[in-house]
Amino acid sequence: MYFDSHAHYDDERFDEDRYEFIERIHEEGVDYIVNVAADIPSCYTSLALAHKYPFVYCSIGVHPHDSKSLNDEKLAELKKLAGEDKVVAIGEIGLDYYYDSSPREDQRKWFKAQLALAKELDLPVIIHSREACQETFDTIMASGVKEGVIHCFSGSAELAKEYVKRGFYIGVGGSLTFKNARKAVEVVETIGLENILIETDAPYLTPVPHRGKRNDSSYLEHVVAKIAEIKGISVDEINEVTCQNAKNLFRIK
Repeated sequence: MYFDSHAHYDDERFDEDRYEFIERIHEEGVDYIVNVAADIPSCYTSLALAHKYPFVYCSIGVHPHDSKSLNDEKLAELKKLAGEDKVVAIGEIGLDYYYDSSPREDQRKWFKAQLALAKELDLPVIIHSREACQETFDTIMASGVKEGVIHCFSGSAELAKEYVKRGFYIGVGGSLTFKNARKAVEVVETIGLENILIETDAPYLTPVPHRGKRNDSSYLEHVVAKIAEIKGISVDEINEVTCQNAKNLFRIK
């Protein structure tokens, strides 16, 4: 019972086998997928996948890399799309000061605007944060948004504790299996399983031992195995609890 809380199956790396592949991994035990948007075009492709498959849901939002392309008209377009059936979150939104693909002022402006949209529509958020941990936290707290997941969390265990105190989930994916994953391991050690969502970020962040390959939801088994090793609990318990966590956050019955 895997719930992949963050994937990008509309990515071009799935163009050759997308539909057959999604059907196969569902048959093999991936019960739910949230396909996460990153720009305006992917809002539409994510929504199309969600409408095609009963077990696929989607988010609507613009990644900080593309925030420079946003304007009031496009924000209104996001609001309209977010009202569609099968949309379960606003995301992925946030700040990325590692690549700085968009100017930081644009990132800040449209992160705040999309947080306000999530609050207005009463939807949880899917947060991207890189090299901006504290500012991301402060911005979310100031927004009044009270539900969401910090995707591919890269902050400290102390910051993770502050998020979960406020009802947010921590997204754990393939990077937990990397050799340099000391901080991620410490986070998983520190917070409760009831605060964790598992994710792939497919086709990115492929876990060991498949690094270098296209990532997909079938590789969640390696993430779950690592969590089981860290916490000393069974794989079945991790799958059951993290699936229920995601269903709770995204309001899926």
